[in-house]
Amino acid sequence: MDRFICIHGHFYQPPRENPWLEFVELQDSAYPYHDWNDRIAAECYAPNTASRIIDKEGKIIDIVNNYAKISFNFGPTLLSWLKKHRGDIYEAIIEADKLSQKNFSGHGSALAQCYSHMIMPLANQRDKKTQIIWGIKDFEHHYSRYPEGMWLPETAVDINTLEIMADLGIKFTILAPVQAARVKQNQEDWIDIRSGINPKHPYKVNLPSGKYITVFFYDGPISHDIGFGELLKNGEAFAQRLLSAFNDNNEPQLVHIATDGETYGHHHRFGDMALSYCLYHLESNNLARITNYGEYLEIHPPDREAEIADNSSWSCAHGIKRWTDDCGCNTGSNPSWNQKWRKPLRQAMDWLGEKSEQVFQQHAEDLLKSPYQARDDYILAILDRSSDHVEEYIGRHRLKELENKQKVTLLKLLEMQRHAMLIFTSCGWFFDEISGIETVQVLMYAARVIQLIKEITGQDYQEAFTDMLKEAPSNVKEFKNGAEVYQKLVNPAVLDLFRVGVNYAVSSIFEKYSKHTHMYCYQINSHIYDRTTMGRQKLAVGSATLLSDITWESSALKFAVLHLGDHNLLGGIHHDGEEPFKKIHQQIKESFLRSDIPQTISLMDQYFGSHNYSLWHLFKDKQRDIISRVTKPRLKEIEQLHRQVYERNYPVMQAMNQMNIPLPEAFSQSLKHIFETDLTDILKNKKTKLKKLSRLIEETGRWPIDLDTRLISFVANQAINNMMRKLYRAPKDRILLESINSLMKALKPLKLDYSLWEAQNLYFYLSRQAYPAFLKEAEQGNTNAEQWVSAFRELDSYMPSRSL
Repeated sequence: MDRFICIHGHFYQPPRENPWLEFVELQDSAYPYHDWNDRIAAECYAPNTASRIIDKEGKIIDIVNNYAKISFNFGPTLLSWLKKHRGDIYEAIIEADKLSQKNFSGHGSALAQCYSHMIMPLANQRDKKTQIIWGIKDFEHHYSRYPEGMWLPETAVDINTLEIMADLGIKFTILAPVQAARVKQNQEDWIDIRSGINPKHPYKVNLPSGKYITVFFYDGPISHDIGFGELLKNGEAFAQRLLSAFNDNNEPQLVHIATDGETYGHHHRFGDMALSYCLYHLESNNLARITNYGEYLEIHPPDREAEIADNSSWSCAHGIKRWTDDCGCNTGSNPSWNQKWRKPLRQAMDWLGEKSEQVFQQHAEDLLKSPYQARDDYILAILDRSSDHVEEYIGRHRLKELENKQKVTLLKLLEMQRHAMLIFTSCGWFFDEISGIETVQVLMYAARVIQLIKEITGQDYQEAFTDMLKEAPSNVKEFKNGAEVYQKLVNPAVLDLFRVGVNYAVSSIFEKYSKHTHMYCYQINSHIYDRTTMGRQKLAVGSATLLSDITWESSALKFAVLHLGDHNLLGGIHHDGEEPFKKIHQQIKESFLRSDIPQTISLMDQYFGSHNYSLWHLFKDKQRDIISRVTKPRLKEIEQLHRQVYERNYPVMQAMNQMNIPLPEAFSQSLKHIFETDLTDILKNKKTKLKKLSRLIEETGRWPIDLDTRLISFVANQAINNMMRKLYRAPKDRILLESINSLMKALKPLKLDYSLWEAQNLYFYLSRQAYPAFLKEAEQGNTNAEQWVSAFRELDSYMPSRSL
């Protein structure tokens, strides 16, 4: 068959980790999920590992791993996050690449990506090389093979970038059709095709060095309709749209598309199912051969040449100006806004990048045999931060034997360079406002670079940097310009070992830490910890050693923390004073035991100075956790007040409701609070009280109240999935099966908008594994089996995608 189809998904999220914690902190905008990575994993990355193929009757035909049938790349920072936080998804992605090698003549479907998602034509020569090397080595680390192809961030390209890729053994990349300048076939003359290229063939791009790289220019109109149109509402229509691109020529043809991978589930709900059905329809009806780029390139090497449009991309009509200027490209969400901030931000980042490089060259040459070779190899230390592995890395690249202090300096230099590349992450310029979450993220990286330069050299570039940001106007009055964004949103987040110690000391009042504990990317070894409780008041006095897993910097810590109840808390902390600490420890504790709080505070001030720390200084997740604990009793009191309003005024509220008289806000808020609290409490309980739940849901239906269905759906979904996991592990548990039916039946009146993806998949597996055996026993007259089969069939009716 000479009709080939390849679908590429570019799976990527802006890096979201706090640069000092190497951890994605709570993001309220992703509610009810912890953060956007967490939310999109649930909506897209996970469903594509086990996507349901459904027939016209709504029954599940099969469940497939979409990644095994498409071409894909995962951003390195996203893939590392998945490995750490969603190992199930990560393992399915790695397995998909292995399966694709079996499906596609030994060619894996995974492609590498330039590491930090910077716009490559805007990068200097050294950064370009490092980005490509890091992308390759990161790929090898995860997929255990060398990549054939590489995805360029925003498909932004120039000849120099392609030259480096080809020199490092990359065979092909994918570009937008508008990125081709001219083409020729065989010995024919060049043809200018800026108005559009024939995307059905691979093209050889000859490079100045004499080497070449193959470029696949994807089908633009179809890719656009998938990303921004209605194609993903129907898998068969999706397949037909792909087939319509073939012409009647007998020559081999490749119809291929490229979109953000998040299109399949996040941007378009159930997009993963449209994708899986499209592939199923094409294969089962033998309409085209599904392939990936590596396989197609082996079968049909390029017989055409192309020249690229230098400094072009897939997401800017003006080439790459979206990342340097107010070119007019934006998301369209705020038509009155401008992006005049982009140029000053780029200039400030370029300046800081140059300063970072100067510091690296000046200080690394005394420590490393080849500073930039060591930098290119540093990705291996990033991927495995274990002390033995990093020590081995240092041993390979050091110029001489290094003392511990020199190793700390070396690691700081390398981290400075890592963050100096992260400041150019494309997302920082892509959106509409300088105070947006993505731009603040790159400013966080800049703050980390500035901090590391100061620690290494003593030079402080913050004032000069923020002066440049004053020229970057914000569209939001609250901020005025980039300097105020930096001051209000970035500066408060800057951490050092002292701030980590503050977090440990203050949070230790509420949480019991082990003698040796890990807090994000820091090790904390406790030497003394003495906590005393007097009624609602607590005192903690102690000493510990802190060590950074990233830079190996360490510091001793002495502290005293006084909790006066609720959120009222005082903390005193410093690094020195080993000899008098025992004495002050005893004095503070004795004063506290006498209930002499003023004297306790005075002694803390005397020893620790005026540095008082509180909940305000905690990391966001820890802060939210402790505030939740502190407010829990108060919220319980508020709940009781709402219950009193509900119980005492129920008759009059019922009468008003029956007479269609709107309830006063005080009454409706009490009802809403009680119903939401009780519903979520019941659903979170390991032993769900179904009768109570049914009565409560019936009661909510009588009142004109807008419940927080996002939260209730989220909690209900977790409850159903937990029960289905238990059933999958113990399929003979008929009582559990019947309980799931009862829960699904009880929840039906709420018309919740939850995703039953995991539950449906588990049900499907049970229908293929356990159901046939129970059915056979039922047909032989086994009463228990008959009841099980009946209950299993009933559960089938509650599944939007049925299996029987």
